[in-house]
Amino acid sequence: MKEELFPHVPDEFHNNGNDILVLGIGNYLMGDEGVGVHFVNTVDETEFPKNITFMDGGTGGFLLIPYLESHPVAIIIDATMDGKETGTVSLLKPKFSNDFPLSLSGHNFGLKDMVEILTMFDRMPDIYLYTVSIDKMDPMVTELSPKVLASLAIVKSKILQLIEELTIKNNSFIEH
Repeated sequence: MKEELFPHVPDEFHNNGNDILVLGIGNYLMGDEGVGVHFVNTVDETEFPKNITFMDGGTGGFLLIPYLESHPVAIIIDATMDGKETGTVSLLKPKFSNDFPLSLSGHNFGLKDMVEILTMFDRMPDIYLYTVSIDKMDPMVTELSPKVLASLAIVKSKILQLIEELTIKNNSFIEH
């Protein structure tokens, strides 16, 4: 067994004893760009199995590393300007920083850097990134456009399906 230069012990503070992190990121003050934050702040956690940490990551950047490395699975919700129709929900399975979509704001730069750090220290969780396509960012707007707002139900459905698949695959994680 190799000795780690910076040993890591996941702690209850960062994972609440849970295996799955559902992390919404984005800037709440930039309209549709804040879709991930809107998702975690409006989701009814009672509709999900237990053993899941829901977190508003905002534009937290490096401050999110302890939460990501303390959960075996991270489901991230974020906006992207990928040219698809507004409100389109896509699933990416990034393993490296270059697998993430192009940056929208400073938080994506931080997300890519976090992935590099987690990879370097061999603490990368199994990441599932749900992106919602947007066509613009609206400074100082806290509401979502109708199409992006409607996508929240799709994101919820897809995450519930993913959690069910992970539970069957791993025969663990979830307590109902």
